[in-house]
Amino acid sequence: MNTPPAIADRLINPVLIAGCIIILVSFAVRASFGLFQLPIAEEFAWPRESFSLAIAVQNLFWGIGQPIFGAFAERFGDRKAILGGGAFYVVGLVLSAYAITPGQHQLLEMLVGFGIAGTGFGVILAVVGRAASDRHRSMALGIATAAGSAGQIVGPPVANALLSQMPWQSVFIVFAGFIMLSMTALLLMRAPKQHQSTGSDEPMGVVIRRAVRDPSFLLIFFGFFSCGYQLAFITAHFPALITEMSGPIIPGSLLYGLGITTPAGLGAISIALIGLFNIGGTLFAGWLGNRYSRKYLLATIYLLRTVVSAAFIMAPITPETVVLFSVAMGSLWLATVPLTSGLVAHIYGLKYMGTLYGLVFFSHQLGGFLGVWLGGALYDVYHNYTLVWWVGVGVGALSAVLHLPVKEYPWSQRPKAAVAA
Repeated sequence: MNTPPAIADRLINPVLIAGCIIILVSFAVRASFGLFQLPIAEEFAWPRESFSLAIAVQNLFWGIGQPIFGAFAERFGDRKAILGGGAFYVVGLVLSAYAITPGQHQLLEMLVGFGIAGTGFGVILAVVGRAASDRHRSMALGIATAAGSAGQIVGPPVANALLSQMPWQSVFIVFAGFIMLSMTALLLMRAPKQHQSTGSDEPMGVVIRRAVRDPSFLLIFFGFFSCGYQLAFITAHFPALITEMSGPIIPGSLLYGLGITTPAGLGAISIALIGLFNIGGTLFAGWLGNRYSRKYLLATIYLLRTVVSAAFIMAPITPETVVLFSVAMGSLWLATVPLTSGLVAHIYGLKYMGTLYGLVFFSHQLGGFLGVWLGGALYDVYHNYTLVWWVGVGVGALSAVLHLPVKEYPWSQRPKAAVAA
């Protein structure tokens, strides 16, 4: 059953609301995994790399699953794809609660990664994009992306509070229950399977082969790598970095007065701060994407991330610089997502947006895998995160450059020879 045509004339519609609910809960859980680094490592006396590799595997299989779930949704329906993702997520979380070896955690994070893929940006943004009109699409994608940031605000503090009251295994079970509850939002998830497209009505395989041969697609693909590296590394390791490297929170300071008295508490709040300020940043990016060149906006965001990251690691790490970094990075955090997904839809059309964006997102998750795993591996060697942080600064600068040559106009406006298979 398709959504009535009137739904596409409104910015806020049931599809957008349902998508926001599912993304919010999915990302609330996903953003909390960094808080499990220390409890799990301390309980089993593991090196930092062990659980870091599990989170890295989660990011990798999130990326692998993204085009798979995107193609499944386009073939069999969005709701079936999202429900399948929810099932993977729940099973992975529940079984992880009983895992006692690094290998078990790493294996089960494959399931969690597929779960995030099925309940995350690839499928949700595609259905939200199809349910929105041209004039509302960029803003609708921004709102759905901002819902992920809202999850990031809620998830880490909730996880931190739960960890103070129960073992980490029980927190995994509670999170699985949250994922199950979010699936009830699928009752609202009815969007048209077909929509106007800037491309042709050719089969999926033909469109994908043509896209992966397009230099602009490859530039977007490789440019998204640094976004995944930076976001996944910070989500997984920033709480531990703050706990171990930040200066003390002085009694009588504003943070102390707000009840944030330890670096560990500051680590949880920093992730939430990033999510809070990313809501505004993502919505602003979605608004800008309707008015200005998306590729130049993306280049600017990556450049600003590079500057902010370099300034943070060169300055003394204090509670004040942690807060300033969280605010600045949060404003840029997921601002790349509505612009990148909107750029893919604008150039290659809406019909196979889920699959094509899923392929681009795979690069994002390759970066995420490297950022999380390398963070743990280099920490075990050097006992700090400085070197891996500078790698993130470098790849961010590279992404800023890679977006500049992208040809930002639809295939339908290109000469036929330029888009020939």
